[in-house]
Amino acid sequence: MGSLYYGGSEPIHIDDRALAHLKVVVATKLRRNESFTLSWKHPDGESEGRSTVWLHPSIPLRFVFDDVEAPELSRRWIETLAHSANSSGGIMLVDELIESSELEGADAG
Repeated sequence: MGSLYYGGSEPIHIDDRALAHLKVVVATKLRRNESFTLSWKHPDGESEGRSTVWLHPSIPLRFVFDDVEAPELSRRWIETLAHSANSSGGIMLVDELIESSELEGADAG
């Protein structure tokens, strides 16, 4: 479980794989000097519900990963997150969608 530190707030705990994909989209938006919201459902073990933060390029942001190695990224997941980032609702951190053809390919190996 990785952590996202934003400004002086408590860490936001996000699965390492999801955090790696989110980092790509967030960095792209902030590099363009764009502000936006990020929303997520609270992970198991935390209070039920969801949260939203307003991300702005001038506020310090740090991504911390538990895994030493970076995961292979899914273009489809990045595109889904980027599409939501460009909407009026901001980024909604959604689970990765794995197509049945990807699962069949993994079984064949």
